[in-house]
Amino acid sequence: MSKITKYALSELYDMSSGISSTKDQAGHGAPFASFGTVFNNYFLPDELPDLMDTSEKEQEIYSIKEGDVFITRTSETIDELAMSCVAVKDYPKATYSGFTKRLRPKKKGFVYPKYMAFYFRSELFRKAVTNNAFMTLRASFNEDIFTFLDVYLPDYDEQVKIGDMLYSIECKIQKNREINDYLEEMAKTIYDYWFVQFDFPDDNGNPYKSSGGKMINTNGYVIPDGWKILKVKDVISNICTGLNPRNNFKLGSGNIKYITVKNLTTKGTLDFTGCDTIDESAHAIIHNRSDIKIGDILFASIAPLGRCYLIQSAPTDWDINESVFSIRPNYSVMTSAYLYLYFMSDSFIKYATSSSTGSIFKGIRINTLLDTVLCVPPMSVIKQFEDRLTSTLPLKAKNDEEIRSLTNLRDWLLPMLMNSQTAIED
Repeated sequence: MSKITKYALSELYDMSSGISSTKDQAGHGAPFASFGTVFNNYFLPDELPDLMDTSEKEQEIYSIKEGDVFITRTSETIDELAMSCVAVKDYPKATYSGFTKRLRPKKKGFVYPKYMAFYFRSELFRKAVTNNAFMTLRASFNEDIFTFLDVYLPDYDEQVKIGDMLYSIECKIQKNREINDYLEEMAKTIYDYWFVQFDFPDDNGNPYKSSGGKMINTNGYVIPDGWKILKVKDVISNICTGLNPRNNFKLGSGNIKYITVKNLTTKGTLDFTGCDTIDESAHAIIHNRSDIKIGDILFASIAPLGRCYLIQSAPTDWDINESVFSIRPNYSVMTSAYLYLYFMSDSFIKYATSSSTGSIFKGIRINTLLDTVLCVPPMSVIKQFEDRLTSTLPLKAKNDEEIRSLTNLRDWLLPMLMNSQTAIED
């Protein structure tokens, strides 16, 4: 069993603030680690997705080197403060956001970057942060908190073994996510080509509109002959919501995941990170109202819109809160895949966003959603479309299940390894 040693965080790392940039600098120039990138990743991506126009001096001061840890320094809630992200390589010319802090190792042989990525995301460290953080209008991570924090680490060789194993799991999770992003984009592209540009295959296999297919004007909408303009309420059989705890049940008990809008992504997946839990009795109460099942579409009613999830396996270990709609198609005129991609389409998101209301959290109301119009092709065309997606959406669902299993394994192993309750054999 490896010996655990207590260190002051300030003994191991130097902390520095990020760059204060302007809007004019953003979107061009050198690589940039944004607040969002740090918040959403254990490790910095191989290529940083954002750019910032910075000088050589700024790139020197706000550099990103292997072993650097980036911490979000502000949040609306204490629970989401000091989310971390680690660099496992140097990023030439890159800089990092002023809404983050950089922790740079003071000396080699004490902290292994891949291990620290998981340590800083662990419940042990997260609890230490929330116990020391303070709230004004927002939660803040500052020099005082940094000075107060301690870390408890095994010897360096043990960190390497643990870090490398957890890193391999994380890499597999990320690879599955990349594949799913590609599959989702491919499905959206086919949907757009068929049902926005109206170039679905005609009877001869040619693109309908581009080949001169007949178009008609219906209530101001120019659509293919034989298609209809309907409202969402005309193509669904049911719409439900989950339940808010209030006086109904308590969060934090049991092993059932409690899904809120923050767990739905724009990639059409469920992200269980930071998910609250409920027990079986609460699950029964919620499910009596949500009635979620295979084929239903989860719809985040709060902005940003365009966050949906198509349920393709039995939801036995999770349920939804009241800000998530569960929408069931009327299968005589509509299918799950078509309706799901409609809710994820740019045209729907644009309309729904403009129709959103609310002073604090903008969102779309059920009645507004039900009255939204959509173009509905004949069922023969919809089924032909679904045939094109025969492998795409099921593969995406399979990858989702694997991501969830690997995430559960990672999160189960993390405290066990860090508390020396289990060990990795040589």
